[in-house]
Amino acid sequence: MDIKKRVEQEVPEILKNLKDLVSYPSVMGEKEDGAPFGKEVRACLDEALSIMDGYGFQTCNLDGYAGYAEFGQGDKCVGMVGHLDVVPVSNTWSHDPFDLLILEDRVVGRGSTDDKGPVCCAMAAMRIVKELRPDLNARVRLVFGCNEENGSKCMEHYVKEEGSFDYGFTPDGDFPGINGEKGFMLASATTLATNILSIKGGEAHNIVAGNITIEATKDSFDRKTFEDVLTKRGVRYEIENTSDSIILHVHGVQAHASTPDLGTSAILEAMNALYEAGMKDETVNFYHEKLGVNYHGEKMNLHLKDEYGDLTFNVGLIEKQGSEIVSLFDIRFPVTMHVKDIETLLKQEVTSFENARFELVESEEPLFYDPNCDLVQALYKSYVQVTNDTSVKPKVIGGGTYAKAINNTIAFGAEFPNDPDIHMHGDDEFMPIENIAKQTEIYVHALLNLIELL
Repeated sequence: MDIKKRVEQEVPEILKNLKDLVSYPSVMGEKEDGAPFGKEVRACLDEALSIMDGYGFQTCNLDGYAGYAEFGQGDKCVGMVGHLDVVPVSNTWSHDPFDLLILEDRVVGRGSTDDKGPVCCAMAAMRIVKELRPDLNARVRLVFGCNEENGSKCMEHYVKEEGSFDYGFTPDGDFPGINGEKGFMLASATTLATNILSIKGGEAHNIVAGNITIEATKDSFDRKTFEDVLTKRGVRYEIENTSDSIILHVHGVQAHASTPDLGTSAILEAMNALYEAGMKDETVNFYHEKLGVNYHGEKMNLHLKDEYGDLTFNVGLIEKQGSEIVSLFDIRFPVTMHVKDIETLLKQEVTSFENARFELVESEEPLFYDPNCDLVQALYKSYVQVTNDTSVKPKVIGGGTYAKAINNTIAFGAEFPNDPDIHMHGDDEFMPIENIAKQTEIYVHALLNLIELL
């Protein structure tokens, strides 16, 4: 079989399935019987399983948490795991985000790249491999997760019920593969408020804060200096006056917490400007002494790095609670370090500031596979077989994928080196048309190469 030509024949079917799955607004919703992540997510899972059932695969629904389709027999299993849930949409899309727009050079819709598009490519790869290896003495399985965007509880349930793969990948990252994912820590610092009457900033812990609103006592800082600092730094703001207070709206630039340098934190910029403007406030002083306008924990003595990357530090959320202000930190740390190392250093720095309290909210150890191991090399080989590109190597990232939730698995695709910004999690998310056949062909070779390892 000419795999490349066979894949090209599948493209119309991939687009049809993608349009179908995108039509489900599978954002996490209220838990219902049989729908732990909401009825829309469950409906999308049912549709994906129905599609694969129609192709003649064995399918299984695991209590609405996840599902899978497979062929073959035997104890050994090669797997792919993608997700059908998506992040919420704004009201500023150029068209309906749940009606896939098929253009000459791209398809546009929520989930087109994250992760329904890659899932549809994986479906096609399964069909082709089944044609190539109809009597396979092993199982090839495609798992549909339903909660990747909100904690991956789906994978906890899947692994509990079904175990892990012998070899596998998740099409929810970058080519030519992600052999490591930094450790993760979510922690809070609680400080006192003095002249800040109310404060609320940030959209989520894993996003560089795009906005913050602060209400402060009148004459608690020099307004002109505040404005001059923000103007000099190119930061947008608005100011309102009330009878006895002043309200500040500061706007940053959102970015993913794993790449905070690509954004501008409204929280950090506002607190820095208030300090420079002379506000006497315990939280403002804490930010000046311990945070500044930095994205790698420099003032916390946390600018740590290894040969695979450095620590990133994002102040994702801030809010006043009573007389105190709680700040939430999203930290991604190098793969050669451990949660306890970072926790000890961070706690020491936070509590060295008078009256500040520290709390570890959530943590996750790093994931790392030797780039020369069989799994990574088999997948890398499939990328080279299709692209002939040997200049780009597997890498370590700051984000997290399903690979942390299931053994013997790494993230592999679907974004290619030098792809344009596909607006992941943003307005008008898209996938380049040329990527559809290319990633499907890679996944066919990937499955065949992993089967050879069994």
